[in-house]
Amino acid sequence: MTSWQPDDDSLRQVITLLKESQFPCNETQRQIQQKLEALNQYHDFNNYLIYVLAQLTSEDEPTRSLAGLILKNNLKVFYHNFPASSKQFIKQQCLSCIGDSSSLIRATVGILCTTIVSKGGLEDWPGLLEHLCTMISSEKQYECEGAFGALQKICEDSTEHLEALPGANGTKALDTLIPLFMQYFQHKSSKIRSNALACINQFIINLPQALMDNLGNFVQGLTMLAADDDPEVRKNVCRALVMLLEVRVDQLAPHMDNIIEYMLIRTQDSDENVALEACEFWLAYAELPTEVLQLLQPFLGRLVPILIQGMKYSEIDIILLKGDVDDDEMVPDNEQEIRPRFHRARTHQQAQANGEKGGGGGEEDDDDDDDADDDAFGEWNLRKCSAAALDALSNVYKDEILGPLLPILMQTLSNAEWEVKELGILALGAVAEGCMNGIMPHLPQLVPFMISALSDKKTLVRSITCWTLSRYAHWIVSQPPESYLKPLVEELLKRMLDTNKRVQEAACSAFATLEEEACVELLPYLKYILETFLEAFKKYQHKSLLILYDAIGTLADSVGFHLNNKEYIEILMPPLIAKWNNLKDDDKDLFPLLECLSSVATALGTGFIPYAEPVFQRCLILIEQTLTASVMAAAQPDQYDKPDKDFMIVALDLLSGMAEGMEGHIEVLVKNSHVLPLLFQCMKDDMCEVRQSSFALLGDLTKACFPHVRQYVGELVPVLHENLQPCYISVCNNATWAIGEISIQLGAEMKPYVPMILNQLIVIINRENTPKTLLENTAITIGRLGLVCPEEVAPELPRFIRLWCASLRNIRDNDEKDSAFRGICAMISVYPMGILNDFIYFCDAVASWTSPKEDLKLMFRQILLHGFKEQLGEENWRKITEPFPEMLKKRLSQLYGV
Repeated sequence: MTSWQPDDDSLRQVITLLKESQFPCNETQRQIQQKLEALNQYHDFNNYLIYVLAQLTSEDEPTRSLAGLILKNNLKVFYHNFPASSKQFIKQQCLSCIGDSSSLIRATVGILCTTIVSKGGLEDWPGLLEHLCTMISSEKQYECEGAFGALQKICEDSTEHLEALPGANGTKALDTLIPLFMQYFQHKSSKIRSNALACINQFIINLPQALMDNLGNFVQGLTMLAADDDPEVRKNVCRALVMLLEVRVDQLAPHMDNIIEYMLIRTQDSDENVALEACEFWLAYAELPTEVLQLLQPFLGRLVPILIQGMKYSEIDIILLKGDVDDDEMVPDNEQEIRPRFHRARTHQQAQANGEKGGGGGEEDDDDDDDADDDAFGEWNLRKCSAAALDALSNVYKDEILGPLLPILMQTLSNAEWEVKELGILALGAVAEGCMNGIMPHLPQLVPFMISALSDKKTLVRSITCWTLSRYAHWIVSQPPESYLKPLVEELLKRMLDTNKRVQEAACSAFATLEEEACVELLPYLKYILETFLEAFKKYQHKSLLILYDAIGTLADSVGFHLNNKEYIEILMPPLIAKWNNLKDDDKDLFPLLECLSSVATALGTGFIPYAEPVFQRCLILIEQTLTASVMAAAQPDQYDKPDKDFMIVALDLLSGMAEGMEGHIEVLVKNSHVLPLLFQCMKDDMCEVRQSSFALLGDLTKACFPHVRQYVGELVPVLHENLQPCYISVCNNATWAIGEISIQLGAEMKPYVPMILNQLIVIINRENTPKTLLENTAITIGRLGLVCPEEVAPELPRFIRLWCASLRNIRDNDEKDSAFRGICAMISVYPMGILNDFIYFCDAVASWTSPKEDLKLMFRQILLHGFKEQLGEENWRKITEPFPEMLKKRLSQLYGV
């Protein structure tokens, strides 16, 4: 089809559509889009598009480029349906105009080339690489730049494909390409130098053998490009050094002093993109081994001021952030600036004996509160990177950072220029975690200063101060309440009602962090807090409202049953229920609202009963609608889109919160519903988060109203067993916990399921790097199985007892720990020799109790005294306990008289 020619009338129609589609009118755009999509049914429509791009050089560039971009979208969706002749024509036309005089057209052609390669592979376009590699040696600059631009895009989008691509005579294609790219590091065109380096940069992370073989020459080439006049080249040099730092620091270590000197300069580059890329170096450096970290220590005195300077707002930042706008609370939010919220499914976890919360399954931490103040200015920028780097380095070098930092803080915090004062407050927040010990003596002066800064006339100062104070919430709560907590609560609540939306959001987020730290210390202020929340409901725009939901949910989690007070309920629940009633079933604002209600329902307990039935029924509707939509989408994918399963997940989690809080009072709702058949369907869903929330709800319903669960146990337990797969940590965690709850309720009738379940639980508890929460729940469930079926579980004691004891020694005394230890006692009674080799671990676990119930304490004493000490005899007992640490001996003597 190389001789294909367009029909003149059809060509004019296509060009007219392309021009009209550039009009700003939304309605016109929509109509034109429909017409363009209708043209896709004609097999040669894509030929017209490439013809406009490649051949109609008299047309304006935006029209030609638009034709190429529409073609790109068609290639991405329909490439495998294109006729072979059309594919060939498009490829030929791409190569014919890759050296177009317009940089926009060259870039568009490069995008088409990489799209075709991504969809069909290089095998589907034989000779492409050879053709492009020939063109980069062209004396014609446009041809050279166009070919290199296409190569860069292909290297970026098809990295792994290129790494595996065979070359000539048993070599790899990269064996030729990488040395070839390096030849262009000294090309007269900065564009070519930048493209050549960018091509190689794509392969640094995977470090294929071809790059390893040329690594020395590559590093030398970077040295020659380091002072390049072109900022794009310098940016790519910095990017290469950052990636090499992550994968082959040994190659850089001999030159590290020079590299650090270079990066100090580049972090202050006049081009902010270069400075940002260089700043990434310090973030990466904080992750390096100790021996390399030492190399940076002599430079900290110069680096810290540079990072702080990078944190200062530029004039452009202030304009984009509307930093001079104080009163904007009546201005509706731009919906596009609101980040999508993703629900985190519910995970059952243990409270730690040291007061820490257990992890949420171990996969990730929630760092949302560590975002600095300028979320609306969404892209990653030098300010954010500098603050993150200072944070990361302070966690590595700790108080060494304070030497250069403290004088700067004193200067900036007292500066009359608000921009300088603001960056000082940001810096103080950035080092809060890493330098806490060194900064602590200064906090009695700094915290009151920051509390007063919450009333600063500049909105950006008020907002960053909220964030920085939240970073010191732990210290503030540890002090007498009248000193700092009370004034902070009062001022943050005022800022939650600020006339500026940015300050409202920052204050709301900061208050949520304070709630997590303060917990019941907030009880004296609870009515004032709830009244402030009520006022916030009346005035908040969309984005602030979403953050308010989080603050309410966190408050409920933090003060728990103390919220179940008639006066508090009458303040809190009406606005929440009003929002609940106003939102449609497909509104994604339901996500944060249902998360919030889940925490509130758990905290209120019986206080939630008046609101329970309509909430319960709507949750079932959300679950059923999502399940139905999933079935329809699976059966007829061309007609139905897959549903957003977050609606089902948040509904399951809210039901869990209700069951946990209302306990047996939820029985009447469960009895008159089909929640359990729906739950069984959810437990078999292919999405991990759905199963995770399903198992959490199953565990809570088992505790609250087991008679309704009992009839389904034969179907439920095998599904739970199938999900004891630690590769899906939170799913496995909740399935494990649910099995433990069913065991307690089912008693000896659990016996038929023990062979199915026990071995996998033992595998999990012995697995390396199993997260703490999963270990704890696994140990508790093994203990509970042993409690109800000791004869079946006891023979396996030697396979798990050591790790079982280590897993449970640090969790707080609670009912779950109690039942697990009763189970271990029952197993030891059946098979005492099962723990003999690990007796010290059992003693340590027993000694970890703060105040066991009297009958459990008696069990421990009987095992230690009668089961072992008396049976072994005094001499053997002395030999066994001689290696025990003195603290353990003392604890056993105090608690159990042994």
